[in-house]
Amino acid sequence: MRIMAQLAMVMNLDKCIGCHTCSVTCKQAWTNRSGVEYVWFNNVETRPGQGYPRQYQDQEKWKGGWTLNKRGKLTLKSGSRFKRLLNIFANPDLPTVSDYYDPWTYDYENLLSAPAMDTTPVARPKSLITGRDTKVTWGANWDDDLGGGPEQVGRDPVLAKVAEISDKVKLEFEQTFMFYLPRICEHCLNPACAAACPSGAIYKRSEDGIVLVDQDKCRGWRQCVTGCPYKKIYFNHKTGKAEKCTFCYPRVEVGIPTVCSETCVGRLRYIGVMLYDADAVLEAASVKDDKDLYPSQLGVFLNPHDPRVVAEAERAGISPEWIEAAQNSPVYRLIVDYQVALPLHPEYRTMPMVWYVPPLSPVVDILKETGHDGENKNNLFGAIDTLRIPVEYLAELFTAGEVGPVRAALQRLAAMRAYMRAANLGEEFDETIPESVRLSGSEIESMYRLLAIAKYQDRYVIPTGAGSDAHRLDALATGCSLDGDGGPGMTAFDTMVDKFHLTHTNDAVPQGDPSRVNLLNWDGRSTDGLLPTT
Repeated sequence: MRIMAQLAMVMNLDKCIGCHTCSVTCKQAWTNRSGVEYVWFNNVETRPGQGYPRQYQDQEKWKGGWTLNKRGKLTLKSGSRFKRLLNIFANPDLPTVSDYYDPWTYDYENLLSAPAMDTTPVARPKSLITGRDTKVTWGANWDDDLGGGPEQVGRDPVLAKVAEISDKVKLEFEQTFMFYLPRICEHCLNPACAAACPSGAIYKRSEDGIVLVDQDKCRGWRQCVTGCPYKKIYFNHKTGKAEKCTFCYPRVEVGIPTVCSETCVGRLRYIGVMLYDADAVLEAASVKDDKDLYPSQLGVFLNPHDPRVVAEAERAGISPEWIEAAQNSPVYRLIVDYQVALPLHPEYRTMPMVWYVPPLSPVVDILKETGHDGENKNNLFGAIDTLRIPVEYLAELFTAGEVGPVRAALQRLAAMRAYMRAANLGEEFDETIPESVRLSGSEIESMYRLLAIAKYQDRYVIPTGAGSDAHRLDALATGCSLDGDGGPGMTAFDTMVDKFHLTHTNDAVPQGDPSRVNLLNWDGRSTDGLLPTT
C-alpha cells in the first residue's frame, strides 16, 4: 500500500442556480489574456445540452480517456504510442475553435465616437482572435436554460445513450427537465492527459494531487487535448502551449479555497483531502465492466480514522496537518460516509476527483404543484423513479449507466428532507426514515448540517502547503506565471489592452499595486480595489 493525499472537490447540484459567477471570476483570475480568449477553465453547462466544447462527451468522436484492449489492459482511447506519433503533426481528433466558440467582443468605439447621423450607430461583433468583423454563431453557454429548443437539446450525447428519454425530451419539450452542471478539470488519479503528453509536460503533484502543465516543457503537440475526455485542457494560440485549470494552487497552498469556490453564490462547493492507495489505482481503473468503476474507485480511498492508515500515512511522509484535514474532510464524508456524491463519467477510467451530489429539488417542486406534500417520505420515495430528471440520465452522467447508486443517493437526500422537516415543524423525529436508507438519525442530521447550512470552515478544510512558509507563498501568489505575460513559459506578446482599450489586465498595473485586488489571493471579504477609483 502506497498512501498519497489528494485535494478533491464535491459540488451539490441542488444548489447551483446557473449564475456563472464561478466562471467569470475564474476567467478574470486565470484566462484574461491574449491567446486564451475562448478558454473557460470553469464553465457551467445546462443539462441536457451539448456542453463546452460541443458534444465533448462523445468519445467515439474525440477519443478521450482510457479503454481496455483485447488483453484487458488499459490503453489510451486515442490509440497506441505509435499511432499517436503518426498523428503528432496532424491530429484528427481535436476540437476546432468553433467547437468551443469563436470569441468576440463588440466595436464599442463606434458607439462612442460616431458622428451625428439619422440612424443609431451599431456596435458590430469583432473577433477576439483576428480583430476583424465576425458573425456570432455559438457561445460557451449558448444552450443555457435549454436555449435553442429540442434541436439543440437532442444533440446531447448522453441523451443518445438513453433512446426512450431522448424521444421524450423531443416530444414533450415544454415539460422537459433541466439542471446546471459546473465543470472544472477533474485532477484525476489516472489522468489520460499526462499519459498522452509526448514531452512529459503534464504532471500530477505528489503533495496534493493537482495536475499541472509545465510551461517550459510544453511543446504544443496538443495530444493532451485529445487525451482529456472532459476537454479541460486548452491550447494557447499565442504562446503555442497547453493550459488548464490549476485548482488555484497559489491559493490552496496557503489554505485559501479556489476562486470558483470562494465566489460561488450558491455555496455548493466543498474542498477537502482524500487519502488513497496509489498502488490500487491501476487495478481499480482496469475493471472489466464500466458499471463497476464507481465502486472500484470507492475502494481506492482510505479511511483516515483507521490507525493503520494513519501510521502508514506518517511513514509515507504525509504531515499531521494533512492527516487531520483528511479526518475532517467534508469531501470524504459526502463521498464515502454518506455516499451521496458521485463521479462524473467514471467510464472514462481516469478516476476523476471532482464529484457531484445529484439534484433532487425538481421532484419536491413538482409534488407541491400537484397538491401533495413535497417533503413527505411516502411521496418523496415514490416519486424518485418518476423524476422529471430521469434517474437513467443521471446514471449515464455519474455511474456509467448503473441506476442503483444514483437511486440510493437520491433516496438518502429525500430521507434527509423528510427527516429534518420534523425539526422545522417541532415534531418528533421519525426514526424509521434513516433506517430505510441505512443511516442513523445522527448521520442524517450531520449530513443536513453539511449540505444545507455548513459554514465556511466546514465547507473548505484545506491544509497549507508549507506551514511556516505560507506567508512567502502568499506573496508569490500575486505573481503567478499565468497572471500576465513574461512569466515562466510565456512569451512576450501584445495584450488585450492593446486591442480593446476598455479591457483591463494585470499588464497595465504595476505588480503590488495596492489599489487593485488580485483574485488569486483575495480573501473573499475585502472589497478594497475591486472597483476603479476613477
